[in-house]
Amino acid sequence: MKNTSILFVCLGNICRSPMAEGIMKTYIQKAGLTHKIHIDSAGTHNYHEGELPDARMRQHAFQRGYDLTHRSRPIKTEDFDNFDLILAMDDSNLSDLMRKAPTVEAQQKIKRITDYCSRHTLDHVPDPYYGGAEGFNLVIDLLEDACEGLLKAIK
Repeated sequence: MKNTSILFVCLGNICRSPMAEGIMKTYIQKAGLTHKIHIDSAGTHNYHEGELPDARMRQHAFQRGYDLTHRSRPIKTEDFDNFDLILAMDDSNLSDLMRKAPTVEAQQKIKRITDYCSRHTLDHVPDPYYGGAEGFNLVIDLLEDACEGLLKAIK
């Protein structure tokens, strides 16, 4: 298995993408692959730069056994060079990433995270920011499914 680097991306990097990062890091650690797979997350916008993930997301993550400590950051041009795979949470994130990608080769690294789901059929991970508890739980369910599929694909 070759070394792989993955960047998860949502709008503000305070709900979905740090949750994906937390789940994937947990799965990678359990699989004994922390030395082979590098994970990070970013946002398409800098609204919350330097902030911890949303308190509600951290609470729901903690209840499911995940500790979210990532600090929000916007995607940078060098991310397109530094990561092998850039995973968008929804079509808006995907479009923003395609516009920001500096080359055609960089665009080819961009995919939807839901492409790796096997149990859920949604084509995006909905933003839970303006919703209730069920939205945060749905995000975790979708991302657990996607991260399981992603890890299988990488192996």
